[in-house]
Amino acid sequence: MTSKTDDTAETANALGYEQARDELIEVVRRLEAGGTTLEESLALWERGEELAAVCRRWLEGARARLDAALSEE
Repeated sequence: MTSKTDDTAETANALGYEQARDELIEVVRRLEAGGTTLEESLALWERGEELAAVCRRWLEGARARLDAALSEE
């Protein structure tokens, strides 16, 4: 049985870059707006960290592909 955190991380990993970026923007907006409980804020922060990691992996993969393409020239 997987934990809720594992399930959330797996869902985040399945997102495309644009989806993860858009959700991350929404998470940041909600955190900046305030008005959430401490528990909600922590959950949003954790989700934001997961989404940022997904975006970072996509960007690192794109960079690797660009570097590979440039080295073939």
